[in-house]
Amino acid sequence: MEQFAEYLTNEKRASGNTAKAYVRDVLHFRDFLTGRGVSSICDATNADVVSYLMELKQAGRSKSTVNRKLASIRTYYHFLQKKSQIKENPADNIRSPKIEKKKMEFLQPEQIDALMELPGDTDKGIRDRAILELLYATGVRASELIDMKLEDINLRMGFVTCSGENIRARIIPIGRMAKAALERYFEYSRKRFVRNNEAENHLFVNFQGKPITRQGLWKILKEYGDQAGFELNLTPQVIRNSFAVHMLQNGADIKSLQELMGHEDISATQVYLAYVKTRIKDVYDRAHPRA
Repeated sequence: MEQFAEYLTNEKRASGNTAKAYVRDVLHFRDFLTGRGVSSICDATNADVVSYLMELKQAGRSKSTVNRKLASIRTYYHFLQKKSQIKENPADNIRSPKIEKKKMEFLQPEQIDALMELPGDTDKGIRDRAILELLYATGVRASELIDMKLEDINLRMGFVTCSGENIRARIIPIGRMAKAALERYFEYSRKRFVRNNEAENHLFVNFQGKPITRQGLWKILKEYGDQAGFELNLTPQVIRNSFAVHMLQNGADIKSLQELMGHEDISATQVYLAYVKTRIKDVYDRAHPRA
């Protein structure tokens, strides 16, 4: 399992959280095999994998969960093939359950403007405004924001360094609004949050001077989403989606957006194009001599 985790992070460039999830999935499958009398995970057959997936379905697990577990198992056996531990991958030729695509949720620019006006002038409000501005200015993931350190921010040059889910770091401009919000946060709020804990180097901290958690971030966004009266649930992903759609609507090219968002595969970025068709037609009409 340790070698598999190293394979995921070093060769597949998976994040630490993804590697842990894949290892958990494989161990869960191994326990299932033990219950079926299969002594070694290397001895599993295609029928064993199918039976496992059927058991997950009968237990009420979602299609996305079943798909991830199948991907974990398939990747593990591919790893064993590379190590010459097995000849055939028993998870090959098993179709993943088809998942209905959910409509992407994002805010309109005027909704973003209204959202940024909600945090007050308290220490919490100043911090929350900086969080909202930075999320929208950069389109970073929730995990990336939570893990951000003081040394990742360069206010003088106006950019943030983000390690992201992959090994290669990326540099993202933050813009004047986010820069101003961060400067205010550093000047007033953060030093009162950390108090005597000056060694804390995470960018955003809670009232105890400790790094904000994923649950804490979601709670902050839900609070302002409810205040704004949005019909959708305000989450980090909604703001990330808003960043991407608004960038494309205002002329950003898909390759630059891919770099900013930290997508390994450009197909992950291209899903946003469906929401900016009108903009693309406008560009075509202006640019093509015979439009």
